Amino acid sequence: MNFARLKFTAAFLGVVFATCAAATPSPMCKPVLDYSFPGLLTGKPQSLCDYAGKVVLVVNTASQCGYTPQYEGLEALYKRYQKRGLVVVGFPSNDFGGQEPGSNREVAQFCQMNYGVSFPMFDKIDVNGPKAHPLYQYLKNEQPGVLGTKNIKWNFTKFLVDRGGKVVDRFAPMTKPEDIEKSIAKVL
Repeated sequence: MNFARLKFTAAFLGVVFATCAAATPSPMCKPVLDYSFPGLLTGKPQSLCDYAGKVVLVVNTASQCGYTPQYEGLEALYKRYQKRGLVVVGFPSNDFGGQEPGSNREVAQFCQMNYGVSFPMFDKIDVNGPKAHPLYQYLKNEQPGVLGTKNIKWNFTKFLVDRGGKVVDRFAPMTKPEDIEKSIAKVL
C-alpha cells in the first residue's frame, strides 16, 4: 500500500469514527410501538416509537357507543399520570355497529368539544377481520381475551403496555378507566 493511499484511508476512517461518535444512538423501538399513524386532526404521520420508555394505554374508540363517556375517564387518567410517563392513545374504529361513522375531523371535534380529549388520537382503523391493523393483530396475540379469544369484542377495549414494550394487560370494554388505575400505577 502506498503512502498516499494509507494517508487517505486514515483520514477517511477518522471522519467515519468522528461521525459515529457524534451520532446519538436512538432507543430501539419495541415491536408493539413500531408503527406510525396519521394524527386524527393533523393527518401528519406520528410514530408510536415516540412513546418508547413510557406506559401506553391503547384504546379503540367510537363516538356513538354506550361506552363513549369513557373518554372522560381516559382523559382524567392521562392528565393525572402524564407527568409520570403515561400516554393514552386512541384509535377510532367503525368495526362495531357503525358507531364511528364520521370523518377524522368530525371525530376529533366531537372528542374535544364533548370530553376535552387531549391525549393522542389517530386515524380510524380496523381492529378485527382481514383488514385489522397489524398493531391490533399484535396486541390481540400478546393479550388474548377471555378463554383465549383474539377478537376485540367491542369499542373501548384497552391494552396496557409497560415501559419495556410488553403488553401486560387487556381490559374489557365495560371496564371503566378508573377501574384500571391500580394496574397503571403498578407499571408506572
